[in-house]
Amino acid sequence: MTMEIDIFLIGNNLELMRSMKDKSVDFIYMDPPYNTGRDFGEFEDKFDSMSCYANGFLKPRIAEMRRVLKDSGNIAVHVEPKNSHYVRFVLDEIFGEKRFRNEIVWKSGGNAKNLKQLGRHHDVIIVYSKTNHPTFNPIHKPYDEAYKKRSTAKQEEDGRWYVTTAIHNSQPDVNPRLNLRYEWKGVHKQWYVSTTKMNELDGQNRLVYNKKGIPRIKRYLDEMSGIPIKDVWVDINQIQGSEKLNYPTQKPVKLLERILQLYSNEGDLVLDPFAGSGTVGRAALKMRRKYVLLDMNEKGKKEFEKSLAQIVKTG
Repeated sequence: MTMEIDIFLIGNNLELMRSMKDKSVDFIYMDPPYNTGRDFGEFEDKFDSMSCYANGFLKPRIAEMRRVLKDSGNIAVHVEPKNSHYVRFVLDEIFGEKRFRNEIVWKSGGNAKNLKQLGRHHDVIIVYSKTNHPTFNPIHKPYDEAYKKRSTAKQEEDGRWYVTTAIHNSQPDVNPRLNLRYEWKGVHKQWYVSTTKMNELDGQNRLVYNKKGIPRIKRYLDEMSGIPIKDVWVDINQIQGSEKLNYPTQKPVKLLERILQLYSNEGDLVLDPFAGSGTVGRAALKMRRKYVLLDMNEKGKKEFEKSLAQIVKTG
């Protein structure tokens, strides 16, 4: 069966996924129940046991997700630390241990007092790929004033900022490169570049020498990609203002935008089998992705449709 795209379907996600074609989806994000024991009104997040939760509930669904995922695809599972190891075991079994890509820690906030243990202040987003060659788009942040102050960056007279990095191997016997061992201006090292390149860099004023005459290479900030985003995210706040919908467990659109940017491309089809209020759909529209949303709760779909109407209204 060919499923329509940009659609929100109500029903059992396991049965709905079984109707989808093999290798038809580019990326999957899911924020499943956590087995917290809480009644959220729209759904009761409670299972008889963790075995029932992991093996009876998650495992058959994750197996279907792997089937519908393209070879270049990724899956991101959003859970809390209390349950993340159960999810990892299932993902290891179905996708394979070597397909693990990232465990992202997102500072989700929360100020509830806890007198018996440390309060939880983060969620975990576990990412696996289907093969060894998944889609991945690194994200870099610009070098701002804070970076310049806390780093060793220096500014030249023309205003350009730069940092320096080593141009010689400090452990040459670990990775010997005899063809790169030579003397440069009285210093004998194993260098990372040839004598031809060293002369070129020196002529371009791209080398900085210390008191011992050992050079380092200048790298201008305006020529570099920026600061790469890593696996701890503290810069995305919980839902604020008009983004908040009348639905529990809603996640910020900016969080989903970042995830989609990292693990999918424009035009890709994104599946969310636990769609809730459709945050993945909202992010997909902004990021020029297609989406298929699945959920049991009609209210979530109605909230999503309201949010789409607001998007159209505000342009």
